[in-house]
Amino acid sequence: MVIRNKTLILVPLVAAAVLGSVSALAAGRAGFGEGMHYDNRFSHNQYYHDRGYSVPGIPRGAYEIRHGGQSYWYHGGEWYRHDGRFSVVIGAPIGAFVPVLPPYYSTVWWGGVPYYYADDSYYVWDAPANQYQVVDPPAGIESGGTTTTPSSDKVFIYPKNGQSQEQQAQDKYECHRFGVEQSGFDPTLAGGGVSADVAATKRSDYQRAEAACLEGRGYTVR
Repeated sequence: MVIRNKTLILVPLVAAAVLGSVSALAAGRAGFGEGMHYDNRFSHNQYYHDRGYSVPGIPRGAYEIRHGGQSYWYHGGEWYRHDGRFSVVIGAPIGAFVPVLPPYYSTVWWGGVPYYYADDSYYVWDAPANQYQVVDPPAGIESGGTTTTPSSDKVFIYPKNGQSQEQQAQDKYECHRFGVEQSGFDPTLAGGGVSADVAATKRSDYQRAEAACLEGRGYTVR
């Protein structure tokens, strides 16, 4: 009789535990859980763990990033510092390089330059390093940055080889830099950074060099 009572008592406890797990799983699938926040800046609209949130071990599939003599872990757009048996969420270390952008990011244009935004962090493509670098947000981007390509720099490219959005952004930025180097004209600067009497010619030189670079990388340019 005692055994039966103990069994009956255990059943609702087990049921409650199962229901709690199901609820937690449902919350996770919905994108929101304990210790998380919603980032809607620049229409980013993604959930991330709060700074200081800790997880056991090291997130599976995380990249180890060495910077400033320390090891950091980079996963899903979040940054971690390993502390004993746990990894603690931190802000992205300024100056660190990463091989890939976060799986979800917003391209934010400022001064004609694309910045890649995710979880209160900004990245720019660094051609010499062939990686993306974490940078401080330039003054004014928070209020004046736009996710729309500036009309003065707008070039419509159509990938012929199935290039990803990430690859397209990288190629476009590198070809922009190539056009600047070849022509001396930089559309991100006032007046292109050249005197008014040669601006029209230099701009045409820039556009031809940029288009030639993109076409050479497998794009149709309009």
